[in-house]
Order: sequence, then C-alpha cells, then structure tokens
Amino acid sequence: MKSIFNADSFNELLNRVERLNKDSAPKWGKMSVAQMVWHCQGPLNIILEKNDYGMKPSLLAKLFFKKSLYNDTPWRKGLPTAKFLKTKEYKEFDKEKDVLVSLMNELYTQRNKEEWKAHPAFGYFTKDQWGQMQYKHLDHHLRQFGV
Repeated sequence: MKSIFNADSFNELLNRVERLNKDSAPKWGKMSVAQMVWHCQGPLNIILEKNDYGMKPSLLAKLFFKKSLYNDTPWRKGLPTAKFLKTKEYKEFDKEKDVLVSLMNELYTQRNKEEWKAHPAFGYFTKDQWGQMQYKHLDHHLRQFGV
C-alpha cells in the first residue's frame, strides 16, 4: 500500500495535485475542484492536530470502517462525505490548492515521527496506517478529478 510518507508516493501526489486546474471537472460527485482541494485539507488538519472538527470517538466507525481507511481496496465512487468536510460555499481554487500543498509538505516533514495522536473518531493508527490513509484519501479525490 502506498503511503504519503514514502518519497515516491508523496511526489506522485504532489505532481497530480499540480495537474489540477480551476476548470478540472469531476468524473463523479458534486464538489467543484476548489471544494475538493478544500475538502482534502481536512484529514491533513486532523493528523497535524490543527483541527479535530468536533469529532467524537465512534465504536461503529472503529469496528466497521477503520480498516477500509488504510487497506489496498480503493474507495467506491460516490461515498458520502462527512458533513464537516462538505461545503457549498465558493472556494478560490489557487488559494485552496496552495493550502493543500502546504499541508502535504508539512506532513511529509514529519514522516519520521513514530508516535501520533489518536484520531478523534477512529482511535489509534500506526505511523504506516496514518500514511496509507492520507495517501488513499488524496488518491481517491485525485482520481475523482481525472489526475
């Protein structure tokens, strides 16, 4: 499984983000490309401990969804989006893309960190699981926009 903590996978993600533009259209879903890059900031904010979005521990999430966050199986198209990671507001693409790239770079600088704070809803992840989960989320949305 690829991980955002792996140099090749990280650079692949950055290159794919750079291929997005303000006119990129989704292959599925309702988000604009600007809303998608804003949305992708959320999980990075969680791992970087910048925002927990008021999430609470969830036994159901841990039992039934946690492993799907970091396994090799791609997420299916059209999965529901958590309310706190949705917006109908206009987002400025270049600004949001810059923030996303900045968060990705910040996380990559922490790639050697071994101890991570628990996820507010899913509990503890290993370093490998965190890296795989972040890769998988970004990959899902980059595929959504054809890059």
